[in-house]
Amino acid sequence: MKITDLDFAFPEELIATAPQRPSRVMWVQENGEPQEISIQELMERIPSGDVLVVNNTRVLKRRVFAGDIEILFLKQTNQFDWEVLFPSKKHKIGSALELPLGLTMTLIEKGRPQKVRLNQEVTEDYFQKVAELPLPPYIQKARDQRHTVDADESWYQTAWAKSPGSFAAPTASLHFSSEDMQKLRERGVKIVEVTLHVGLGTFLPVTAEDLNDHDMHEEYVEVSAETWKVIADVRASNGKVWSLGTTTTRSLESAAQGLLQGSAETGYRGFTKLLIQPGYKFKVVNRLLTNFHQPQSTLLALVAGFSSLERVKACYQWAIERKFRLFSYGDLSCWTETQQ
Repeated sequence: MKITDLDFAFPEELIATAPQRPSRVMWVQENGEPQEISIQELMERIPSGDVLVVNNTRVLKRRVFAGDIEILFLKQTNQFDWEVLFPSKKHKIGSALELPLGLTMTLIEKGRPQKVRLNQEVTEDYFQKVAELPLPPYIQKARDQRHTVDADESWYQTAWAKSPGSFAAPTASLHFSSEDMQKLRERGVKIVEVTLHVGLGTFLPVTAEDLNDHDMHEEYVEVSAETWKVIADVRASNGKVWSLGTTTTRSLESAAQGLLQGSAETGYRGFTKLLIQPGYKFKVVNRLLTNFHQPQSTLLALVAGFSSLERVKACYQWAIERKFRLFSYGDLSCWTETQQ
C-alpha cells in the first residue's frame, strides 16, 4: 500500500483541542453505510456475553522544556544516559542545555532518537515536578499553545489507566467512564484488560513511500492468561470480541500471531512491531472502536485493514461533512470486520 493511499483532506477546525461529553459516534453498518448514534446506543449494541477489551496503560509525564526547546525523555539506558527526542539540528555533539532544577543535558549522539547525558540522575519525582504529558503536536498547534492545560491531566488519561509506560493515551478509551464499564458489566458484557505502552512511533511520521517499507517501532505488550481465557471462551460460544482502540487490537493480534513470548496458559508478553494494513487477516478482533486518525498514518492503515480503504475513506468523508471532531480528543467510530 502506498502511503499516499491513506491521504484525505479535512478542515483544520475539526481538530479537537478538548474532549466533548458526550462524544459523537459514527457507527458503520455491515453494508458500509455510516450512521450517527449516541454513546448510550453504542453501549446497548454490545450484546450480553460478548467481551470488550481495553488497554490499561498509563501515560508518562516525560516532556520537559529547556526555554522554548521541548525534550521528550524516552528511555534511560544507564544512570545518567537517556534516549530523547528534541530538535537537535542546530546543536552540535557536546553542546549542553540547561533544564529545570539544575539539570544539565549534553548531546552525545544525534539520530532518532538522540542520546544525551545528564549531570545527575533523575527519578520519577523529577518528572512529576517539572514534566508535562506528551500531548500530540497537532493539538498544541491547533490550540496555538505548546504547554498542556491543567485539565489535560485528567483528559489525557483513561479512567482505568494503571500501568505506567506510555507516550500517548489509548484515546478510544477516553470516551468511556468507569461508570460506563460498570453498566456494561451489569448487562452481562465481559470486560478485560491488556497493556500496550504506546511508543516512539506515535510521534514520527511515516517516511516510506510504500507502507511495506515502513519500520514500525516496537511497543511493549502484556496479555494475561486470564484475559486470553475470557476471549477464548467468548469466541468458543460464538460471541464477539470488541476491541477498544488500535493499541488493544495490535496487542490481541500480536498474541494470536505468535509474536509475543508465552502461551495461553501463562499469558503473553514482549515487544511487537506488528503493522496491520489491508490484506491482513484478523484472528481475534470482530468489532473495532477507535477515534478518527490522521492521514498517512499506520493507525488509519489498521482501520482500512479491518474494514476496507474505500469504505474508510467514504465514511471519513461522511463524518467530515457532518463536522465530527477529529483525532485524539475527537469523536468515536465503530467498525465491523470485512474479510478482504
